[in-house]
Amino acid sequence: MRLKKCCLFLTLLLPLIVAGCNDPAEKPAAQSLPSVRVQVETLALNAVPFQVELAGTLRSVEYATISSRVSGQIVKLPVRIGSKVKKGDLLVKIAAAEINARVQQAKTQLAQAQRNLTRETKLQRVNASTREEVKSLQEQVMIRAAAYREAQAILGYTEIKAPFTGTVTDKQIEVGDLASPGVPLLKLENDTALEVVIQVPEALAHDLNLETRLALTVPAAKLVIKAQIREISPTVDPASRTTQVKLMLPEAPALRSGQFARVALIDNQATTLMINSKALRKKGQLQQVFVVEQGKARMRLVRIGAHFDGQIEILSGLQAGDQVVIDATGKLQDGQPLEIITDRSAQ
Repeated sequence: MRLKKCCLFLTLLLPLIVAGCNDPAEKPAAQSLPSVRVQVETLALNAVPFQVELAGTLRSVEYATISSRVSGQIVKLPVRIGSKVKKGDLLVKIAAAEINARVQQAKTQLAQAQRNLTRETKLQRVNASTREEVKSLQEQVMIRAAAYREAQAILGYTEIKAPFTGTVTDKQIEVGDLASPGVPLLKLENDTALEVVIQVPEALAHDLNLETRLALTVPAAKLVIKAQIREISPTVDPASRTTQVKLMLPEAPALRSGQFARVALIDNQATTLMINSKALRKKGQLQQVFVVEQGKARMRLVRIGAHFDGQIEILSGLQAGDQVVIDATGKLQDGQPLEIITDRSAQ
């Protein structure tokens, strides 16, 4: 009986012993972070001159899309892509049998009208014809002469000649093809005189004039120059809100029509957030700053932009009115109490 009571006592006591062994040790009270003296600045939007890069395209000052004014089969094509031609050189010849017949017909009719006028003039001198009859024949001669000149002009359209000295840059026809009025046949460019065409945002175009020189780079030709503006469009494209601007280029063997160019403009009206470069802290690939919130340091991740005279542009992560820590007497941690120093000499 006494043994049973002893076993019962041990059975009841064992859970209490185990529970006592499992009690967690008393945790030490969390120590508060010490305050750190810091220098801060309040962010505001600042007007800062920024360089804006625009993409441009090289283009010939003189260029033309060659097409025919008459219909007909192409019988001669003495040029190909890359051919150098001079002003007045033959580019395309179109079959002209029908037009030749029309010219011959108009010439014959003119000769007939002139003979009739000569005969009536002689008859008038002997009072065998009237002044009205002679005047009518004179008008007939003028009409026939105009028709003859028209036929000759149309015949001239069958030979297409270069309007200026240049290079054939595109060819869309071959001998035997049918030429139709207005359909492109060739493209001709004067590659000795090139320009750069850019589209400038309307907000930046106001400060430009024909005396302005802009920094221009043509990477493919390794050309870096100050190019002068030669033309500014007086209108703004309503779709893109840009103005077309053309810049002159010097002659250079490496320059080609269609090449890419970069043009730099200075935007004096840009506003952005700038912080002191001392405020930026780098952690690996991350950029971070500390701001003051309710007297404590709070870490913010930011995305930075341009560097300008000891200042760094903030693209995201901060806003105007934030107080940014730019200098601290000790290492900062998120949530650390701060003592703001208003006078830098008090440090």
